[in-house]
Amino acid sequence: MKEQKWIHEGLITESLTNGMFWVRLDNKDLIIGYVSGNIRHSFIRILPGDKVKIEVSRYNSTRGRIIYRLRNKYYKD
Repeated sequence: MKEQKWIHEGLITESLTNGMFWVRLDNKDLIIGYVSGNIRHSFIRILPGDKVKIEVSRYNSTRGRIIYRLRNKYYKD
């Protein structure tokens, strides 16, 4: 059986090395998020201040995988 994941929305607060970020979730938790393969493969840029969807494991809620960058009205893309 496949592991169930929780999906949250959050705000990128700080960029770390190797595609990792500090993400502040909507429930005010601060976790480390890493970029998923699809985002890395599509060369989607993620910067501090971006809103993202992040997938968090039930077993380790301190790390998550960034699966989607939400649209921002200030971007032209």
